[in-house]
Amino acid sequence: MIRKAKLSEIPEILAITKACALKMISNEIHQWNEHYPSKEAFVKDIERDELYVLEKNNGIIAGVTISTFMDAEYIPVKWLTANTNNIYIHRLYVHPKEQAKGLAQQLMDYAENYAKSNGATSVRLDTFSQNTRNQKFYEKRGYFKLGDIFFPKQSKHPFHCYELVLK
Repeated sequence: MIRKAKLSEIPEILAITKACALKMISNEIHQWNEHYPSKEAFVKDIERDELYVLEKNNGIIAGVTISTFMDAEYIPVKWLTANTNNIYIHRLYVHPKEQAKGLAQQLMDYAENYAKSNGATSVRLDTFSQNTRNQKFYEKRGYFKLGDIFFPKQSKHPFHCYELVLK
């Protein structure tokens, strides 16, 4: 079941994203660290009503932020569609014990259906340039790789921006 997250669940969400970060680091993917994702980011997501979690047996095992807010880092990117009525995906995570079971696909299906049902023209996201698995995941879903952006607190390496045109 996918539903909106609650403020009281942030400690559980942070424990899962920390486990994800440790798994990525063990695979030499330095995408998430002690600065990101942060409690403050998840609080803001919940305040905006944009953080969704996937539950199994009454526990959170995965989640995603589905946002209408365009971060300033995205402004220079040459997107395929106009910067109006777009959906942005952030902080997609699946507990390491639950990975490779199609849950990320399920969350992306949910996000893309949300975007379509709300009349969005596209879905946009970024993924770490050193995370080739994620890049293949999004490209198989029909996303086009566009420009690069940087998040200095996360990495010296760029993040690739992707867009899926819906209309």
